[in-house]
Amino acid sequence: MPQEPTREGPIAVRHQGHVDVLKGGRLIHDEGGRTVEHVIEVSATNPDRCDAAHRAVISPGHQHGPNCGHPAAPHGDHIDYLADGRLQHPHGDHVDDHGPLSLA
Repeated sequence: MPQEPTREGPIAVRHQGHVDVLKGGRLIHDEGGRTVEHVIEVSATNPDRCDAAHRAVISPGHQHGPNCGHPAAPHGDHIDYLADGRLQHPHGDHVDDHGPLSLA
């Protein structure tokens, strides 16, 4: 299984039948020399639910955010953080699990 690089490094992810690059909080794809920004869609695989069944387990004291060390990923209308191959969304006093992200 591919390893998640550091927050600064690009991450190749499988998205809509091709490979995009996650870097700097953007999901980008080269379409014939033109860079196009994509977003991970809200779906059954990557929901945006907030309920007890979709809570992420994170290290005590860790708080996801721009400098937390986890890569930021655009998901629906918000930003998630990629941790242990899963999209995690900080929400109030907890973190929602928004499903897996397939690394290439």
